[in-house]
Amino acid sequence: MFPAWPCPIYWCRGLRTELCDPQKSPLSVHQDFFSLLLKERTGILQTLEMQSTANYLWHTDDLLGQGATASVYRARNKKSGELVAVKVFNNASYLRPREVRMREFEVLRKLKHQNIVKLFAVEEMGGDKEKVLVMEYCSSGSLLSVLENPENTFGLAEAEFLVVLSCVVAGMNHLRENGIVHRDIKPGNIMRLLGEDGQSIYKLTDFGAARELEDDEKFVSVYGTEEYLHPDVYERAVLRKPQQKAFGVTVDLWSIGVTLYHAATGSLPFVPFGGPRRNKEIMFKITTEKPTGAIAGTQKRENGPLEWSYKLPITCRLSLGLQAQLVPILANILEVDQEKCWGFDQFFAETSDILQRIVVHVFSLSQAVLHHVYIHAHNTIAIFLETVYKQTSVEPSHQGYLFEGHPCLLEPGLPAQHLAHTTEHSPLILFNENNENPIGLAFRDPSLDVPKFVPKVDLQADYNTAKGVLSVGHQVLRISRTLLDGQEMMLRGLHWVVEELKTTCGRTLETTQSALLFLSPSLGTEGFTSMTGEEIPELKEAADLKSKLQTINEILSRCSQNIVETQTSLTSLSSELVKNWDQVHEDRSTHRIQCCLDKMNVIYKQFKKARMRPGLGYNEEQIHKLDKVNFGHLAKRLLLVFQEDCVQKYQAALLIHSKRMRTVHETRKHLYLVSSSVATCQKEAQEAQGQLSKVLDRLSRRLWQGRMKAAQSSSPPFAAYSRPAPKDLVLHIQELREEMKLLAFDLQYNNQIIERLSTDPPTPGSLRAESDVVES
Repeated sequence: MFPAWPCPIYWCRGLRTELCDPQKSPLSVHQDFFSLLLKERTGILQTLEMQSTANYLWHTDDLLGQGATASVYRARNKKSGELVAVKVFNNASYLRPREVRMREFEVLRKLKHQNIVKLFAVEEMGGDKEKVLVMEYCSSGSLLSVLENPENTFGLAEAEFLVVLSCVVAGMNHLRENGIVHRDIKPGNIMRLLGEDGQSIYKLTDFGAARELEDDEKFVSVYGTEEYLHPDVYERAVLRKPQQKAFGVTVDLWSIGVTLYHAATGSLPFVPFGGPRRNKEIMFKITTEKPTGAIAGTQKRENGPLEWSYKLPITCRLSLGLQAQLVPILANILEVDQEKCWGFDQFFAETSDILQRIVVHVFSLSQAVLHHVYIHAHNTIAIFLETVYKQTSVEPSHQGYLFEGHPCLLEPGLPAQHLAHTTEHSPLILFNENNENPIGLAFRDPSLDVPKFVPKVDLQADYNTAKGVLSVGHQVLRISRTLLDGQEMMLRGLHWVVEELKTTCGRTLETTQSALLFLSPSLGTEGFTSMTGEEIPELKEAADLKSKLQTINEILSRCSQNIVETQTSLTSLSSELVKNWDQVHEDRSTHRIQCCLDKMNVIYKQFKKARMRPGLGYNEEQIHKLDKVNFGHLAKRLLLVFQEDCVQKYQAALLIHSKRMRTVHETRKHLYLVSSSVATCQKEAQEAQGQLSKVLDRLSRRLWQGRMKAAQSSSPPFAAYSRPAPKDLVLHIQELREEMKLLAFDLQYNNQIIERLSTDPPTPGSLRAESDVVES
């Protein structure tokens, strides 16, 4: 099947191991075979070599990483074909004392944890019996390779960062439980693989510098990578300055702080002009002169001043809620003064506190901003409300919540685990009872970070520029999606608030109309109004009470009309919100940005391959120049879509949202006044009905007594009055009295309902509760 080809037998073995790779298709294996054949016949293969131990073999071109004393290769088990990583030590390693070389073996044998790379075996290679470490293979590279992905240039997404934090803390905790200091913590020594559930798992590796050291012990030897070194170690190891300081386990905390900052932001915290390795004296100056509480320091121009930062940059992808928890930790472990620096116990306590919290997503409708609120499940809702206040400045008494269109009545004494399960796309909607101008999403203009291509063909420089522009493109896409999601949440949340106000209008209108209906019998009674005169004070008093009831009736009628007008206005606003919501869903701007990014990514991959070559032929160079031009055009188109179709639309939507919010707040206040007026009318009507009932009662007794006297004296009982009373006036007043008693009872019931409505302004949190009262 395969053509004969002159090659050493180990290449046949190597090819057979490649055939065992389940991730490669048969076509890919055949392509690899002929590629190797071509390399061998053209002499390229002379530089390649197969190496092996008793149970494992590897190609020297399968290099995973290389350090000062060793190289790590991808290898396979000769029998099972299982992929592993082998660490092969170089000559520089053997210049170290034997006890130092054996230290890594002893440390790895001692450690067994899911967040530390496993040691499978220690084998020997070649006639010199050189030691080889056979370790767990992490197929997804290192944390450094993840951060070098253009998508993560501005730091990891929040969910991935929390995974990194969890894994690093767990791994370091296992080290400290075993009394081990790593001394070379950095993203390149944190390996990544994917678990069965698709979630990342990070593992500490490279224990060449590790040693056993208790919390109160010190060491004087120097190891590590200079960007991540504690300043005291940096002074001796990098600046070569003699000093008598001894170092403790907190040197790992400094390295962890720099690593976490790097993971959160995509950049190093301490950067002199030109980079950390260009000006080492300034690098040392930044780290040692850093003010307490600062977490970053930069020098933006040569010989320029140092600028300090006490918070993470605006380009960071972590939410403000998580940043508020993380920044104090970074500030306290990036502390040169050992007296001020935290110990591991406090570091583990504070980071575990973050990892044990739950996140509640809250979209502030008044601010048009999504918040991530980190609290413990056992905290009370009162603590949740207070935490929201710290992040939004909305006082707990002014906070109203909706979730999926329904009001949330939050009882302060209940545990926070009773809160609804939220996501970024399904948050709690926070409605502030006090109106404020929406601030919207704060972001840095990505066009400020776009690098420029150099005119000439420089493969490495072109690759770096393309990577920088592609990084900005990913940032643009993230911001665009957030802006679009923000518009959707503004419309959705406001629509729910409007619907709740419409429901409140309906209930208030129903109550008002019921009051009008119960007032109608007394207003239509004419029996006692035909008899007026100062001689009978009860008749005048009854007439005055009827006039008062007539006035109340007119007020209730106007309230009813106002409520109907408000309902009409709210219905119109609701329809407008639904229409805008549909328009947002039809927006294709993010798809256009994604299309530009995909095309840019193809060119970027070509540049990434080209940078490894010594040069390009004439035709390839012309294609490379054309790719640079196309890449630049795609970047301009992407930024144009972002500015015109995303930012401008978002700003317009924010302005409209501000006007609508003012309308809603005015409507709520108007509805509150109407409800209060209805409640007042109900109360006054109830009092008037009671007084009228008493007046009619007295008048009934007076008329009865007059009739009895008239019967005894056989004279007309009302001869003294100018006009005779109707023959059936007594019976009529008695009937009216009974009707008034029924009316008073109904008015009292309605007044109780309206008093509840008018006690406080209607809020989304109270609207549903009132409907339950009416239904019951």
